[in-house]
Amino acid sequence: MCLGVPGKVISIDDSGPLLMGKCDFGGVRREVCLAYTPDAKIGEYVIVHVGFAISKVDESEALRVFSYLDEIRSLK
Repeated sequence: MCLGVPGKVISIDDSGPLLMGKCDFGGVRREVCLAYTPDAKIGEYVIVHVGFAISKVDESEALRVFSYLDEIRSLK
């Protein structure tokens, strides 16, 4: 089973051999590889799996996933 989490692209770095960027995952920021989503722009959302952005996703879908994750967290 795979888990992809939406992240908001907050910066892009094209200075190295691979297109990289930073994504915000509901307050947690991580560096991700954007090589598979080269058309992603700052402010857009991508689905990230093991550090690689594998597709773009619209904001409403990303926010819906964050809502589900908050709901799961509140069950504890």
